[in-house]
Amino acid sequence: MVRVLVMDDDPAIRSWLRTVLEDQHYEVLEAPDGKVGLRLFQERPPDVVILDVLMPEKEGIETLLELRKECPEVKVIMISGGSFRVTTQEALSAAGDFGALRTLAKPFSCEDLLDAIAAVLSLSGEQTLRSLLL
Repeated sequence: MVRVLVMDDDPAIRSWLRTVLEDQHYEVLEAPDGKVGLRLFQERPPDVVILDVLMPEKEGIETLLELRKECPEVKVIMISGGSFRVTTQEALSAAGDFGALRTLAKPFSCEDLLDAIAAVLSLSGEQTLRSLLL
């Protein structure tokens, strides 16, 4: 079973993602921030990480960099709805620059989410690393 780690500070978003993913038979782990998410990542390594850009405790980009350092081939999908400080597009562009394999702007559809997961799962570890060098 494919394991997905969802890191988002919004409980409603985490709940919706859990419902969508479990309906597709994914195992889902949840974290309200990057600090908890990194601990879960070490305890039960996931196949895919869905990571919000803007979170308390440990922001998404900081978390992404730590994930990449610990596990360079990690498959990360970054999500963002933006904020008063940064637009959604700016946040997601930065996420891509720092190694997210796919990005999704909130709100996104179930289909967009599942397509992004399928796309990153189809990449081999070598392809994942190569995409970071391009």
